[in-house]
Order: sequence, then structure tokens, then C-alpha cells
Amino acid sequence: MGNEQSEINGIEIEEKAIEVRDFWSQHSAYVLDSENLTNLTVLIGEFTIDGLLWVSQGPLEQYGKNLMIYRHPCILKYVTSWKKYTKYYLAVEEAVPLSQVVGTLNPLQISIGLHSIAKALYFLHEQAQSSHNNVCTTSVYVTRDGSWKLGGMEYLCKYKELNSDYLGKTKSSRYNKAVDPNEEACIVKNRKCSIDVYAFGVLACELLKSKSNDATSTEFYEFCKKSLQNTDVTQRPSFNAILEHDFFNHDFITIHNFLVELPLKSDGEKTQFFQQLAERLNCFDSTLVARLLSGLLLSRLVLLNATAQKKLLPYLLAVQNDVTEESSSQTLFPEEVFKKHLCPKLLEIFKVRDAQIRMVLLEHFRNFMHMFSEEELQLYILPELLVGIKDTNDTLVSVTLRTLADLVPILGASTVIGGKRAKLFHDGRPTQMERRLSKSMKTHLKNSVANHGVLLDQISLSSDPIRLSSVTDINPLPERPRPDGGEETSMDEIEQSTDGDLENWDEWDTNEGQNQLVNTEHSITNDLQSLASEKHSLPSKAALDVKEFVRRGSIPDISELDIKNQVKSNKSDDMDFFQDMEPVINTNNKYVVNEIGHSNLESKLAVQLSNDASEEGWGEEDW
Repeated sequence: MGNEQSEINGIEIEEKAIEVRDFWSQHSAYVLDSENLTNLTVLIGEFTIDGLLWVSQGPLEQYGKNLMIYRHPCILKYVTSWKKYTKYYLAVEEAVPLSQVVGTLNPLQISIGLHSIAKALYFLHEQAQSSHNNVCTTSVYVTRDGSWKLGGMEYLCKYKELNSDYLGKTKSSRYNKAVDPNEEACIVKNRKCSIDVYAFGVLACELLKSKSNDATSTEFYEFCKKSLQNTDVTQRPSFNAILEHDFFNHDFITIHNFLVELPLKSDGEKTQFFQQLAERLNCFDSTLVARLLSGLLLSRLVLLNATAQKKLLPYLLAVQNDVTEESSSQTLFPEEVFKKHLCPKLLEIFKVRDAQIRMVLLEHFRNFMHMFSEEELQLYILPELLVGIKDTNDTLVSVTLRTLADLVPILGASTVIGGKRAKLFHDGRPTQMERRLSKSMKTHLKNSVANHGVLLDQISLSSDPIRLSSVTDINPLPERPRPDGGEETSMDEIEQSTDGDLENWDEWDTNEGQNQLVNTEHSITNDLQSLASEKHSLPSKAALDVKEFVRRGSIPDISELDIKNQVKSNKSDDMDFFQDMEPVINTNNKYVVNEIGHSNLESKLAVQLSNDASEEGWGEEDW
């Protein structure tokens, strides 16, 4: 990366330039490496430039060399540089010129940006002992997250190399309005830092001229106009004093500075800072917070801090589902802001193979997983989760499996677990019972009607039940044969017995054994109603019985039911295992019974009456 001749493999540079300067043109570029897309900015210029100042190396090459040497969070990040033919290529982090976005910024964003530029110049003056010499709008870049970065380092030089001759050679190429008219005095009076102080004052006034709508901004504008551009170079403040101005002591700027300098803070300072951070961030616009602070809030040091995990992340990694005050106080970002600014950063963090970072994300994953599209979940997050279940860390595997379970309703089980699946479990919940024929009953009914020449589609039924006598005609009950040796029963006795039974029945649901036949016929009647069509009528006698019943319009009395007097139970399907065991006696011998005389038989069967027991009868002792 630091080698000037190391061109990035697979880099694609757009032909259309974003901006064209005197010595180079700015282009967008990207690198596709292992399915990871990295966006860059590439500056392309001539390798050699005519002029006394650029004899040893061109301005773009000097620019890249200074970026590579002077590293600071507020200075444009150097990536690599290389020479190709007569062109020189300088690749830096993705950024756009400030001039292209300044019209969309509010005073707070400008304040934060100026504060970053002031810190970068303070670093160059105090730490690097160098002077930038060309602080202006064209030297400032804005990254994707809204941070301002100082660039335009082609005129930078050490204090010991800064003299009137050097300033004279570069004066024509520098921004004219930012050139201090008293540069000679700065060199003579050893106030070399005042050159950049004057240029910074001009930059601040240009940016705040139409944005200073509050008292603090107006005061700082006057401060830059009178103090920073003072004709007496000795009266100009240093950048250390400028950073202490009230304009830069805004609470938002304080939070931004603390997050940037987090590695330098003590554990006590971090604990106190994160305990109140969520409440302080709620006071600012969510879009501004997400754009300028989301990258810092999702940094490794924040995610691994114990206090931040308890006090900040539950608010940070959650989404506002509505606009109520309660929802707003429990989260920091609405859905649209979260999708635009936080989701891309979270997708990058999921690629980090750190167990603690991964478990922190998965702990809150259910709160923000619906912010990703199904494509993002399937192509970017799911593969990383599948890697997590193969780790040797049992805690990580457990948390990952719970997260995969949350993805099943969104992506489907086939996508999450893969492989072939089958229905191995059944729904055992009880269903509501309906009064309808079973398959076996329907089959029996169809066969029974078909055997008597009656088609189901020829049956016409009304809403009233069919008289049961017609059913009996269709499928008459066979008469049970009288058993051998059974006693004769007269019809009078049968009718008397039937009448007595009718008087003992309260309703249809008394004795289960006595009502079995009647209930069966009643069920068959209802089944015929549900299966039959209303287009035809019953043929022959069955149809006449139905019409007669419809005219009557009431349920007949049980005595009118056409049921055989010889009630017979259904034949049992049980097999008689003793049928073949009935003894059969066959003999060829004939026995002759001697005839007994009539007179003798009469004498033996004669009854002799006693006179003593004629009136008394039998007593209990005689049994």
C-alpha cells in the first residue's frame, strides 16, 4: 500500500471526472476483491509539470507523498499511488469536494466540519511543525459519512523550509483570496502559523456568510473576520485558542470529539460518557446523528465497552416503529434513517470474525433484522451466520442458532437449513364435529338404494324429514324365523306388549337398546336429505309416501311407524364356532316300545282325593 508503484489489482476507474483541477482530475473508482466492493477516489495527473517548483517531482506526486507521511483522522486517507506511462495515479479514500455538497449543509454540520479542519491544522502546526499554505474550499473533502477531511497537500512544507522564496513561487497557484497579504511579516516575526490562521479565517467566513442565523455563528463569523484576518500577525490566535471558542464547544461537537479520541480516554471517563450518551443524542436530529456519528458509534471500541452495551446499544440497535414519544425515547433512529445510514455499516461488521463483536450484534439482531431486505439477509448475513454455527465456541453457536430460528419466518426453512424436508408431524388439534355421513355409511346407503332400483339423483326431498315408513319400504327388515321349540305367541299378546312399551317411553332417547333401530332409520333419513338432489322425486311407492308426509307437515307418532311386529336384532357378524359341534345321533337299530294297556295307564294316573285336606289347602310346612 505504501509503495508508489503498487497498483491495486482489479481496480476499475470511471472515465468521467468528478472534478478537474489545474494539475489533476478526480475520478471515482472501485475494487472488487473476494466479493467485497471497496469504493475509492483516484486523482490522475501528469507525471512531470513544467515549472521551477516541480523540477524534482510533480504536484500530484508531492501531494501523495505528504498524505502518506502525515496521518490524522481529519486528514484525507492515503491508499496507494502508482505511475503508468506518463500519468501518475493517487488513490485515496472515497470522498467528494466540499464545493459539491456545501449547499446542502446546515450551520451545525458546517461547525463540525470546520472543527475537524481546525484539528487537522493544529496537528500539522504543533505535532508535524509544518504549514499547509493552501487552506481553502478546494482543499477540503467530505467522506460518505459526512466527515470533513483536509487535502490539497501539494504546497505543504516544514517550518524550517518555509521562506519568502517558497511562498513567492507558489503564490500564483494558491487560492488568491486565502493568500495572506502580510506573509513577509509572518516570516520575519516568526509567526509562520499565522499564514494558515488567515486562510482558515477566510474559509470560515465564506462558509458562514449565508449560514450564520444564530448568535453563536454570528459571533464566530465576526471573530474570524477581525481576529483571524487581523493585519497585525502577532494578534492572530493560534489553533489551540481557536478550538476553545464557544462555536466549537457545542454539545454535539463534544460528543464527536470524545468518540474520535476514545482510545485516549480512561475507563472512568468512558463509563461516565456512555451512561448519558443516549439521552444526549436524543436531543439532536436523527439524520444528523446517523450521518456524522454512526460510524463512530459502531466502532469496535464502542461495541466492546461494557457500559455501552448496557446503556447505549439497546437504543442504538433498535428502530422506531411509530412516531409516539415513548417509541422515540427508547430508540435513536426511525426506519428510513436506519436503513440508509446504519444498515450498510452493519453489513460490513457482520464480516468481522470476532466472537465478541458477533455476539453483541446477534443479541440485538431481532430488533433490526427487518430493516434488511430478503436479498441482503440471504446473500450477506445468512452465510456469515452459517459460519458461526461451525465455531468451537458453544456460546456463539447457541446465539447463532437462535438467530437462525428468527430468520426462518422471513427466508423460509428451506433457505435457512437447506436440504430436503418432509411432513413428519401432523396437526393433532381436535376439529369441530359435524353431523354428516361417514364414508362407510355413504357406501352402505348407495348400495342399499341401488339394490332396489332407486337412483340418488332421482330422489326429491323437501326440507321436512321423510316418513320412516318409506324407508322401510325401500329397505324392509327381514322377519326373524321362529326358533325351534319356541312357544306360540298370539297377535293379541304382541299388540298388548307393544302398547305397553309405548306407554313406558318418555321420549326418543330412553332405552338405547329399544331405540337403536328407530335412531338408525332417522339417521338414514337425514343422510338422504343431504345427498339427494331437489330435481326429481321418489319413484313408485316411496315417492307417494314422501308426498303424503309433506302434506301432513308433522312428525308421525311412533305408533304409525311401519315397523314389523316381529322385532329382530341385526344379524351378528360373529362366527358361531360351536355350529359344527352339535351332536348328530344316527342308528340303524330299531327299538320296539311295548304297548301299555289302557286300563293300567288310567289306574296309574288316577288322582285320589282325601277328605281331610278338602278345605284347608297346603300349609307352609308342606313345601
